[in-house]
Amino acid sequence: MIQTIKNAWKVPELRGKILFTVFALLIFRVGSAIPVPFIDTKTLSDYIQSQSGTIFGLLNVMSGDAFAQATVFALSIQPYINSSIIIQLLTIAIPALERLQKEGGEEGKKKLEAITRYATVAIAIIQAFGFYTFLRVGSNGTSLLTVQGVWPAFVIIAAFVAGSAFLMWLGEQITEFGIGNGISIILFAGIVARGPAMVSTIYNGVRAWMANADPKTAIVMHPVFVPFVIIGMLLLVAFIVFITDAERRIPVQYAKRVVGRKMYGGQSSHIPIKVNMSGVLPIIFAQAIASIPATIGMFIPNKGAGWKAFEEIFSPTGLVYSVVYCLLIILFSYFYNTIQFNPVEVANNLKKNGGFIPGFRPGKPTSDFLSKVISRLTMFGAIYLGIVALLPTIVGNIMALFKSSAGSSLGIGGTSVIIVVGVALETVKALEAQLMMRHYKGFLE
Repeated sequence: MIQTIKNAWKVPELRGKILFTVFALLIFRVGSAIPVPFIDTKTLSDYIQSQSGTIFGLLNVMSGDAFAQATVFALSIQPYINSSIIIQLLTIAIPALERLQKEGGEEGKKKLEAITRYATVAIAIIQAFGFYTFLRVGSNGTSLLTVQGVWPAFVIIAAFVAGSAFLMWLGEQITEFGIGNGISIILFAGIVARGPAMVSTIYNGVRAWMANADPKTAIVMHPVFVPFVIIGMLLLVAFIVFITDAERRIPVQYAKRVVGRKMYGGQSSHIPIKVNMSGVLPIIFAQAIASIPATIGMFIPNKGAGWKAFEEIFSPTGLVYSVVYCLLIILFSYFYNTIQFNPVEVANNLKKNGGFIPGFRPGKPTSDFLSKVISRLTMFGAIYLGIVALLPTIVGNIMALFKSSAGSSLGIGGTSVIIVVGVALETVKALEAQLMMRHYKGFLE
């Protein structure tokens, strides 16, 4: 990765793209530090930090702490991500959008992008109004606004919506004039920005625990174990990199055919199928749904014994939550992969082009084989996502058994690591593709 960046820096055009990307991320971080007026940010930050297992905790991680600080970029690019997913799902349900995607060409692509932008603004307005309502009601009935009235409400909602729309535009500019996918890079920058705070929380938690721990159990977190913890984290990253790049290659043979005096076909190829086609989306969807009970509990000022028991059952560190969370990850993995990969369509395309999978007849036998392969890979990918997603919770519970608060900041660590590693790999591949294109010397050599 470092060598790729060094080689790219030597090319003037790529150097300009890298500098543009860095400058855009600098603007993003500056905007993430500008608070929206009329909000008690100190009280809000303390409250959001204590709600790491709710949907607010997830939004705060994705925004790089901008959500807890109620800054201009508090909504981050979540409205755009939600809009993109909704439009992608609607292209399957609505025939007009499906025709626009498949047969519209470049104009159809531009129309879908425009629809996505309008939907982003609409979702941002809804989320901004919901966030303002929470600020007005506050925690336990105490408002988090310093000034009440129509004008503060308009300013707060307009600032949140404008910030989200600006980030959508900034992401598109990075994609066009910078390196890699702009939306992914902004999400990457927001998560990485929380790294120092997360490390500080873990360090302070371990330090406080060591000062008050029982000498008989303190050996568990003795400094000699620190290298093993670091090695474990590196192994986790290596495992994620391995699974992200892993794919099943299904061989495809094309039949020979004679057209005029020339013979076409006869070559061999393959269909690459990623082990984890859905990326981190199943984790995000599953976490958003699994955290609904804890999120609802935030808006109930006077909780009875029954509701408190219900919250304890669905606590983010509890067994029930972990089981539901894992099942939802598997469900969403199958759902998203079914949308992404259509075995019948692939089999028909192979049949039209004279291709076949050795050992399987074209048509239904080929689609059945592809469905079987997809089902097995999806299950393996879903189990992998479940392990990575639940590993921080397991580590946090182990630390809690030894009365350490160091694991409190690991709640959404698995999701963050997958996103960071995935975006880093995509960006490096984009740089390598640009270098290969510029260093190509032709067929003579």
